[in-house]
This record gives sequence, structure tokens and C-alpha cells, in this order.
Amino acid sequence: MEQLKKPDWLKRKISGDELADADATRALIDGLRVETVCREADCPNYAECFSRGTATFMILGVNCTRNCAFCNVTHGEPAAVDDGEPVRVAEAVARLGLKYVVITSVTRDDLLDGGAGHFAAVISEIRRHSPATEIETLIPDFGGSPDALCTVAEAAPDVISHNMETVRELYGEVRPEAIYERSLELIKRVSGLPATRSKSGFMVGLGETAAQVHKLMDDLRGADCEFLTIGQYLAPSSAHHPVVEYVAPETFDAYAETARAKGFAFVASAPFVRSSYRAEEALR
Repeated sequence: MEQLKKPDWLKRKISGDELADADATRALIDGLRVETVCREADCPNYAECFSRGTATFMILGVNCTRNCAFCNVTHGEPAAVDDGEPVRVAEAVARLGLKYVVITSVTRDDLLDGGAGHFAAVISEIRRHSPATEIETLIPDFGGSPDALCTVAEAAPDVISHNMETVRELYGEVRPEAIYERSLELIKRVSGLPATRSKSGFMVGLGETAAQVHKLMDDLRGADCEFLTIGQYLAPSSAHHPVVEYVAPETFDAYAETARAKGFAFVASAPFVRSSYRAEEALR
């Protein structure tokens, strides 16, 4: 497929001040030996977020046991679980003074609990170091295990998020090792938990139709999902799934209007939106 030319609305400038502030955050994170999805996934917002003193921490290593066609995170044999990581992440949260933090991970199909116990340990350490910080966990599907989800839920994060990523019809080529219905069922279980808000996100520009997007919204609302993010897919390289369309900003606005009409309590829909971008706004 011929590579599409990136439109002007997807070109952004980074100021010198942003770069300087981002470097300071990066230095702190590197010094504590913690990872962020911001850099691992090549997020276009990393400089802005780092300059604001925020980051989405990625736990359980940098090698994912799955190999989704859209994702820039490394696929490979995962490392052993680092038992010292929860304390280091909590220290990073405290030193950055974060009032809201997102914790995500690679998928660890090699672990019996999918890494759920490690998520719980990270949440507990953050609570101990920074009791006022609100915590969002962006979790993998844990192979559909209700017990793994309960392990995370019992640690009492404020938001549990799981991304659908794309419409049902594209799962075979975009997320071949994931199952649409399994992810929906996980979100439905999250929605039934007391005192925890449910959230999901997906990308557009992968070849989906508007009707398929609307059906995905209906499926998420059928699972009682409360918060929704929609962003433009940007291919990390020519080896990844190609960008089929650069969706116009006004289409994102229309998707947001439709989502709110369907009953989502919070919607962020714009080209540069990512699941954890300005995530704290959903609870404000």
C-alpha cells in the first residue's frame, strides 16, 4: 500500500522549554530504572507529558509475549519479574509529585496470573508512598482470567482500563492473539466492581468504517464502559500495519458527539489522543 502523506494537523512543534523539562523527567525516570510506555510505544505526546512532569509507567519489562501489528513495544522473550520494581515506580511517582498516575504493562502470557500480582504490588507501594495519588491501571486481558482481574481490583485502583484498540472486523489482522469478546467481557467485569471506574480506548485510521466504530461504541456501552478515548493510528514503521486513513479532526468531533449521546461519562476524541493522555481529566 502506498504510504499516505501526513496532514498538517498531525504535525506538531516541540518548544525548547518542553524539551528541557522533558529531559529532566527522563533523567529522573532513567535514574530510578523504571520504564515508560511513552518511549517504548513511541508516543507522539511524550515530550508534552514529560514536560508536565507526568508519565505512564510500564511494568513487567519491555518485551511483550504478543506481537500486535500496530504496536511498537518489543516482541520477545520476557525477563524475570523484578521484585524491586514496585518500590522504584512508587518512588518515581512521589518524586515527580504526581496527583494521577497510569500504570500499564506488556502482555505476559508466560506468567500464571498474567502479571496481576505485580500490578497489585505496584498499586500498594504507590498508596504507601503517595496516598493522595489517584491510580489508573491500563491492563492486558490476563488471558480472560477473572481471578487475575480480582487481584488487581482488590488493590483498589481508581480506574481500570483495557483497550479494545480496534473494531471487531480488524482483530484478525491487527490483534491476532487477542479476542474481541474476551476483552469486552473483561471490561464488563470491571464495570461491575464497586468504587472502580471502567475505561477503554481504540484507534481509527486502520481501515474501519464509521458503522463499525459506532458498533464498537455500542458494544462498550453494553459492557457499561464509562470512559472512552479515540485517537489516530500512526504506524511506527513500514513493517507495522499501514495507516489506511488520516481521519479528519471534524470526524473525531463527530465520534465524540456520538459517544456522549450513547452515554459515555467521559470522551476524549482527537488525532493525538492516546489512552493515557491527560487521563486525569476523566475524574475531574
